[in-house]
Amino acid sequence: MNQYDIKDINLAEGGRRRIEWAEREMPVLRQIRERFAREKPLKGIRISACLHVTTETANLMRTLQEAGAEVVLTASNPLSTQDDVAAALVHFWEIPVFAIKGEDNVTYYRHIAAALDHKPHLTMDDGADLVSTLHKERRELLPNVIGGTEETTTGVIRLRAMAADGMLHFPVIAVNDAMTKHFFDNRYGTGQSTIDGIIRATNVLLAGKRFVVAGYGWCGRGLAMRARGMGAIVIVTEVDPLKALEAVMDGYEVMPMSEAARIGDIFCTVTGDINVIDRQHFEVMKDGAILANSGHFNVEINIPALEAMAVEKKLVRPFVEQYVLADGRRIHLLGEGRLINLAAAEGHPASVMDMSFANQALSAEYMVKHGNKLEKRVYPVPEEIDREIARLKLRAMGIEIDTLTEEQQRYLSSWEEGT
Repeated sequence: MNQYDIKDINLAEGGRRRIEWAEREMPVLRQIRERFAREKPLKGIRISACLHVTTETANLMRTLQEAGAEVVLTASNPLSTQDDVAAALVHFWEIPVFAIKGEDNVTYYRHIAAALDHKPHLTMDDGADLVSTLHKERRELLPNVIGGTEETTTGVIRLRAMAADGMLHFPVIAVNDAMTKHFFDNRYGTGQSTIDGIIRATNVLLAGKRFVVAGYGWCGRGLAMRARGMGAIVIVTEVDPLKALEAVMDGYEVMPMSEAARIGDIFCTVTGDINVIDRQHFEVMKDGAILANSGHFNVEINIPALEAMAVEKKLVRPFVEQYVLADGRRIHLLGEGRLINLAAAEGHPASVMDMSFANQALSAEYMVKHGNKLEKRVYPVPEEIDREIARLKLRAMGIEIDTLTEEQQRYLSSWEEGT
């Protein structure tokens, strides 16, 4: 086994128990793993994966390993690693892992470099840090790369920008854009796990609080839905008029952040953009305001501006930093502005990651078969993969659906029949 860098190998037994618990809620991935074990579609393929090191990711790594792949895993966020899971992957499955919860930026990028030392044929990314580092610093490895997959919105945005600039040197499948990913993972997974992280960090009652959701994409929709379900008064901020209109029609208050900042109790950013909550917003927030982020990078809240404004900073609870401003107001930042659902909680429930990681596994298989014929750009998940995952999920849930009759198929394909 290759070198690894984790917190403590002695945590392995607890990690294995949690990995096996998560597997119970991942029947689609389990069915794919059973086929992969028979067919070995990734035999001899080296995969460098930069993903959140969680119980669900561990089951994806096991699936790729059963397919015959040689896998190395590193973290896609310094605060998202579950150290017992990392230990279990190393100890029980002999998968090299380079990830320690709370690692600094130097260590984080050293771990990415270690994953690239694996000389991958496939990359598997969540946020595109692995791919961007590969293109900027390890270009000698590019000729060996068949293609890659990308898990999240932020990474897809970065990769499309690279492709537009002619800088992307291999094809990448945007797993995030699969219907069975963003409809479920982003909406139901992010919605529930973000609320879970905020409550674990603060133990605040959401009912009656003004909860500000910045961004009404699929993650924002899910978060707003869950916050309202907990009794919060939900306010949405947006820059897209169509999404803003949808939020209004869904029954939420919609206003600019400059107005929401004055009245909000809890703020959560899910936009994928920079400085969504900025200095001018801190200046008008009420005493005790709570700030969290569930976008991929810790740039959505302007933390340097908050640091500059504060006269005092202290950790008042695990994952809760209190910034005292010159006028005595206190603003609380959760999880260092990083993904709160992974910093303070356990990330998405396994049942939604089941579909996300099924997309990853089948997209990796597709890339090995077809990558050499693809252009160097970002591709959607093939529709047949999306539908197969939905079909497997329904079967695992014991749900049957109708099929079209021959008459119905003829009717839908004809232009002659009408009123």
